[in-house]
Amino acid sequence: IAKRIHITFSSVLERETIKKSNMPETKFDVGMTCEGCASAVKRILGKMDGVTEVKTDVAEKSVVVVADESASSQEMLEKLLKWSEASGKSVALSA
Repeated sequence: IAKRIHITFSSVLERETIKKSNMPETKFDVGMTCEGCASAVKRILGKMDGVTEVKTDVAEKSVVVVADESASSQEMLEKLLKWSEASGKSVALSA
């Protein structure tokens, strides 16, 4: 039974990995200076419908969002710009 569960769980993980790899990534340059900034960005973007993953890198000041078509890059940018106004941090869609 344990072997069967493992195979099933592995199959689910494999399907999720394939599904995520087919989803578009949106990249932002964000003036994050600490993990608090990174956590705020993850929380804000993670609440959006269609967003499946938010990867932040404070040292590189970059954010990569994996999402389906229901989450537009413009909507993500608007959310980040609202946070930017409150935090004083820079935000831009990466070229």
